[in-house]
Amino acid sequence: QVQLQESGGGLVQAGGSLRLSCTASARTFNPYVLGWFRRAPGKEREFVAAITWRGDNTYYEDSVRGRFTISRDNAKNTMYLQMDSLEPEDTAIYICARYSGAPFDSHLVTPDNYDYWGQGTQVTVSS
Repeated sequence: QVQLQESGGGLVQAGGSLRLSCTASARTFNPYVLGWFRRAPGKEREFVAAITWRGDNTYYEDSVRGRFTISRDNAKNTMYLQMDSLEPEDTAIYICARYSGAPFDSHLVTPDNYDYWGQGTQVTVSS
């Protein structure tokens, strides 16, 4: 059974930081590209970032580039999202997912190209 589990969400003031984690079984985790999405209240699911299996290439949504850092530790079957300089607009449920597509390019931003999803973890940024 494929399972992805997020953790690390919480309430933080604007300008603060949080680190999210996504864990999964080895069979789910390797050797796949993984990504983070978020869903804000009243909005569609939005791509945040993705990372290759080896961690040697990353892809970010424009509004988080330079503030968020995606990484992974394959030995621990864990992916991370370090979020710095948080803004109220970052408030959302953050969800990790496994990429089922082939090209590591703009196809990454499309939710339909991911086959397994976690339940999400809530991040709330107060002003």
